Amino acid sequence: MRRAAIERLLPAAYQRAAGPGSVLGALLDVMEALHAPDEAVLTDVDALFGPYRTPDGFVAYLTRWVAMDHVVAAPRADAPLPLPVGRLRDLVAHGALLARWRGTPYGMRTALELATGVTGFVLDEPPDRPFHLVVRVPPAAADRLALVTRIVEAEKPAAVTVEVLASPLDAEEPEPDAAEPVAGVATVRAVGRAHVPAPLPHDPPEEPS
Repeated sequence: MRRAAIERLLPAAYQRAAGPGSVLGALLDVMEALHAPDEAVLTDVDALFGPYRTPDGFVAYLTRWVAMDHVVAAPRADAPLPLPVGRLRDLVAHGALLARWRGTPYGMRTALELATGVTGFVLDEPPDRPFHLVVRVPPAAADRLALVTRIVEAEKPAAVTVEVLASPLDAEEPEPDAAEPVAGVATVRAVGRAHVPAPLPHDPPEEPS
């Protein structure tokens, strides 16, 4: 608030005493200086909550708002993030989509691709082991197994057991499904503002478990 605006809120006697060089005038100048930083923040406060506009240090906090804080779980608060901040921004930006599809194959693959920037995760349900899921991690994401495991544990249905297996480096890449969109997270070289493919026709919007 500007000094003149603060002065107008004072009783008439105080306004007369707040002339140039007065003690009250100096106090009003100090009040204006103290208000300035807060008012600058409030002027652009919506930027704090925009996943692609908020400062880097605030992105991890926003993951709590969209139930993705398990991605940044760490023993110490000052521990470095397990993924680039741009990918964390992508997860926050797609938080509503991930919440809607939580507990489904599409939801888990999307969360894994956004967090790692790698496509090719394979989800197998062995016919001889009901309520069990095998997640095969592509070689490009094999060095992030701890991150992948945290996401899988959070995204899987509660009654399902799971194995996370890293594919060998010399494993052949699976052929893409003809019906599956080719443009995915891995096609976005720069982290941030990732494109997420729509669910496939054979992935019905089942209710999360």
